[in-house]
Amino acid sequence: MLLLVRHAMPAYGPAVPPNEWTLSTEGWQAARRLIARLPGDACLVSSDEPKAWQTLGGDDAVTRDRRFNEVTRVEPWQGDYRALRRAYVGGSDHADWEPRAGVAERFDAGIAEHVARAGGRPLVVATHGMAMTVWMTARLGLQRPGDFWADLRFPDAHLVGLDAGTVERAFAP
Repeated sequence: MLLLVRHAMPAYGPAVPPNEWTLSTEGWQAARRLIARLPGDACLVSSDEPKAWQTLGGDDAVTRDRRFNEVTRVEPWQGDYRALRRAYVGGSDHADWEPRAGVAERFDAGIAEHVARAGGRPLVVATHGMAMTVWMTARLGLQRPGDFWADLRFPDAHLVGLDAGTVERAFAP
């Protein structure tokens, strides 16, 4: 079983880079609800961004792997960043954004390694909206990736069937 989790709501602002954001009070509350629903024997893995590993409890039980980090990019703080992100996951290239093929490749390598390490136990990976959408599009042929990304919640959990090529929302605390 592979469960991909989009991180809970971070405390954000222009003074701190997004890859350093930690969870907000609301985010911690939602993370606790999510953790209570995870399989007890799951292998927990996350990106090495605080908001992701904190979503799985923020302790040493969570293996951190930068291959699950969000897309590297240069984007304006103000403006329509949501439109830029949606266009990117939908297939539009942006200058100074990590190529989608590279995101999918690093993410896929991380999934393969951690599935093997899990040895049949459930694998839970906390990651980020754009990175997981890009990977699902490349690996599973996700239809309408822009709509999928826009519908993601903070946090959100999706059950991925690697062999069947399926993805379905498991629950959203």
